[in-house]
Amino acid sequence: MSIFRSFFMGGYECADHINRSGERVNLLRVTQHDARVREDYRDLLTLGITTVREGICWSAVETAPYAFDFSEVKNRISAAEEYGIQIIWDLCHFGYPDGIYPTHPHFHLRFVALCEAFALFHKSATTQQLFVVPINEISFLSWHSGDVRGTVPFAVNSGWDIKYHLCRAAILGISMLKDINPDCRIVLVEPLIKIHPGFETNLEHIENLNGHQFQAMDIIAGRMCPELGGKEDYLEILGFNYYWNSQWDHGIGSLDWPENDVPRRTGIADLLEMAYLRYGKPLFLSETGHFGVGRALWMDEVTNECIKALQRGIPLLGACIYPVTDRPDWDDLNVYHDCGIWDLDENKNRIPHFPVISKIREGSTLLQAALENQYSFIAT
Repeated sequence: MSIFRSFFMGGYECADHINRSGERVNLLRVTQHDARVREDYRDLLTLGITTVREGICWSAVETAPYAFDFSEVKNRISAAEEYGIQIIWDLCHFGYPDGIYPTHPHFHLRFVALCEAFALFHKSATTQQLFVVPINEISFLSWHSGDVRGTVPFAVNSGWDIKYHLCRAAILGISMLKDINPDCRIVLVEPLIKIHPGFETNLEHIENLNGHQFQAMDIIAGRMCPELGGKEDYLEILGFNYYWNSQWDHGIGSLDWPENDVPRRTGIADLLEMAYLRYGKPLFLSETGHFGVGRALWMDEVTNECIKALQRGIPLLGACIYPVTDRPDWDDLNVYHDCGIWDLDENKNRIPHFPVISKIREGSTLLQAALENQYSFIAT
């Protein structure tokens, strides 16, 4: 049996970073998931989804340096226990408290303190096993903040430096989490991508670029930068985020989706197999989804690719549909993406998107059969 309660999972947008306008966002509040968590969990149960990804919003829970208030998080834990929901917690989902950033000399100290406080709080708040993502999408966050000025410290040509320091903090944080709660499960989440050559003729260069997506996991495993203290044991459960624009031609742009007459994309199952062969660990699609009318077609593709992966014997634990409720653009909170299982009206009421809901239900039935076949094969 899987360690997760449902194969399809729901992910709630919880970004709390400072955007390109220098304004702090908190999409947990903007979408009112913090206030409507029980309603949201009841909705998920109608689809048989009982595992979710949530974020604590570091910038909100650390009310002053080294002082923490997890009362809002406790409300979500209480709701989860009421409705039988299993939570995977992000401690850092793109946002940090004011005044620090990954290369700040106090960053790793503040993050370790967060890990310590959260681990102690979680033990006191629930008997559920702790599943925790220390820092979400280190590779993306390094690029977004260190190369394209997307958030603090709004830098360029600094992606590797940001990545190095985020990995340092993650490694120290994992050590603290394990010291306090040895039974907690560490979940590492990174983007899953494929860069195609485009006009580039140096295929070795393209291969090298594709390898960058694994640098953070390699560092945390101690395969790179061993001076940071990474350990192979820290690779427990691996999550990979995949969207329509996760494949592109180098120097040109994203590949079309849906594809035209000549398919060029590498299948999701093939990408997951590549990651599994590299690490040999249980994995899952930790974020996937689409927007507009493409949501239902995307769910069909994800379901079929997950079935292919299971048929190949890959220990695929699930697929997290992200986001559950629609969300606004990080840099313009007035623009919504029409990307949820539920859309939002002007009062943030949840409006079901029935085409994607229908595909989730159909996909759950197909995946259950594939999972039963996999478990039967393993048992024999």
